[in-house]
Amino acid sequence: MGRARAFHSLHRASPLVTAVALLGLLAACDNGADSSGPVQTSAGTSSPTAEPDTPATGNTATEPATTGTGSPAPEPTASSTRCHTSELRASIGRPSPGAGQRNFPIVLTNTADRTCTVRGYPGAAFVDASGKQLGPDPKRSPDTPGTVTLAPGRSAWAGLTFASPEISGARTATPDALLVTPPDERDALKVAWTAGEVPVAGNKSSVFLTVVQPGTGG
Repeated sequence: MGRARAFHSLHRASPLVTAVALLGLLAACDNGADSSGPVQTSAGTSSPTAEPDTPATGNTATEPATTGTGSPAPEPTASSTRCHTSELRASIGRPSPGAGQRNFPIVLTNTADRTCTVRGYPGAAFVDASGKQLGPDPKRSPDTPGTVTLAPGRSAWAGLTFASPEISGARTATPDALLVTPPDERDALKVAWTAGEVPVAGNKSSVFLTVVQPGTGG
């Protein structure tokens, strides 16, 4: 009777023991089954990976050129290529009479050993023997300026034009010289004027200048 009661008690406890043992086994499996696999992280929160070393030099295709001292090489500018007054000779070309007009090419010739450029309008002023200006400054014709490149010995010209005084009725004077200032310069070149009287005042007394163009205007 006592042996039967003890067996019955053991039989009743077996499911509980079995369940505890089963839970222990499952826990052990859960803790160690993935211990050797990769750690899974969600996108956007993963740790950044090390980037490979990049070259210390930059992209040579976009870096500025350098001189022997390591400084960027200066780029040519308009002022460094411009013809200066000291590099030019001024002259008056062959006149080209028109219908009631007198037209003269003002010629600028490169006398330097380098190639240089001129662009735009020259300055011009008629003066008497004492250097006093006769009449107002010439007006500029509505032209479109262009850059003219002058190799050594090459020339550019600008047109000087006015209405014939005998037709326009303007008051006139006979200049001793024409002062010509190259474009973008301050110093003038003096050219003897031998073409007679020019308008200095009165009706239709204006003198006009055009922009410089390649050649001598002849």
